[in-house]
Amino acid sequence: MSSNPTARDYSKASVLDAILSEAPLTRTKLIELTRLSQPTVSRKVDELLLDGFVVEQGVDAVVRRGRRSTYLDVPGTAGHIVGIAFGARTTCVLVTDLRGRELRHVIVPSLEGGDGATTAQWLVDLIVETSDSAQGPLRQIVAALPGRVVNGNHSSGRPESRKIFMDSLLQNSLEDRLKAPVVLESDASASLRGILKDDTSIGNAALFMLSTVLSFASCTDHEIAQGRTPAFGNLGGVLFSGVGDETLDGLLSTKGLLDFAKARGLDLDGVEALWTQTQEAESRAEVVEAFTTAIVTAVGAIAVTLDPESVYFVGRLSPLVDEVLPEARARLAQSLPIVPEIRVESQVAGLSVARGAAYAGLVLAKTRLRESMLASS
Repeated sequence: MSSNPTARDYSKASVLDAILSEAPLTRTKLIELTRLSQPTVSRKVDELLLDGFVVEQGVDAVVRRGRRSTYLDVPGTAGHIVGIAFGARTTCVLVTDLRGRELRHVIVPSLEGGDGATTAQWLVDLIVETSDSAQGPLRQIVAALPGRVVNGNHSSGRPESRKIFMDSLLQNSLEDRLKAPVVLESDASASLRGILKDDTSIGNAALFMLSTVLSFASCTDHEIAQGRTPAFGNLGGVLFSGVGDETLDGLLSTKGLLDFAKARGLDLDGVEALWTQTQEAESRAEVVEAFTTAIVTAVGAIAVTLDPESVYFVGRLSPLVDEVLPEARARLAQSLPIVPEIRVESQVAGLSVARGAAYAGLVLAKTRLRESMLASS
C-alpha cells in the first residue's frame, strides 16, 4: 500500500528530472542543479542506476584531485516517445528517446480513403516500423492533426477524409493496439512547441498554421495557452477576413484560397502555382490583395486580444505570406499603436510539427514518471 511521498522521494524525483533534462552530466553538475547534498545525490543516483533510468559512461575531462567524475546519462532502455504529424498530404512519424534525441523519422504520403479502423491500423504499422530500433517501453504518443483540437477531440470538419478524428476513434485505437497513452494536439500547437523549444527567450507569441485548414496557437510566458488556442481557432470559420463575406478560413487555408482564386478565373492545379507559375496579372493581383487583407485582419485581431510580442506564420502558404508581408506591416502600422514582430518561420513539412509533437510527448512522459515515482513510495 502506498503512503504519502517523503522528502527522500521528492529528492529522487528531482534528481531524475535533472538527469532527463540535462544528461549527460556529472554528479557535480547534478548537485549544482538540484541543490541537494553530495551524499543525497549519490544515494539517489545509485537507486536510479538500479531502476534502469540512469547509466554511467565516460569520465569528466577536467582534471581534479581524487576520483574523476563519470558522466550520467539516460539509457535507451528507459523508453521512447513517438510524435506524429498527420497531415492531409503527408504523415511524419518521429521517434525519440527520453532525452529527446531523435532515433528515426519517416515521412510518407497520408493514407487516403480509409475508414477509421483502416487508418488506425495503417498508423500502428507505421509507428511499429519506425520504432523498430527503439528500446524500452513506448511511454507516450502525441499526434498532431490539421485543424483544431479541443479537450483532446478534433473539431475541424475539413478535409472530409479526416472526419475519423471527430469521435477520437484514432486515439482509442492507437492506445488499444500499442498499449501507450495517446494525446491529440493541433498542428499549430505542435509547431509552436517546436519553436519554443529552440528559442527559450520567447514569452508571449501567436502562430498561424496556413495549410489545408487554418489553425492557431498561442503561448503566454513561454507556455502553450491551451484555453485560448481553440477559442480563437473556432472563430477562423466565422470571423470575416475584411474581403466581402469571406472568412479567415476562406482565405488563409489552401482549400479556401484555391476556391477563391478559381472564382476569380485562376484554375490552379495546386496553390503553389500562385507563386511558382506565371498567372493572369489582374486576377492574381485580386487574389493577393484579398490574402493580404486577411493577414492584416488576423494579426490585428490577435494584437488587440492577446497582445503577443511575436506572430509566426507557418504552413504551405508561407511563401505567399513572405510576398505580402511588407504591405501587411505597413497597413498594420496605420491601425495599431504597436505592431508585433511578424515572422515567417521556415519549417520542414511534417517533420517540424512531428518534432513539436514529440517534445510535448516527452514533457508528458517525464511528468508521468515523476508522478509514478512519488506514488510508489
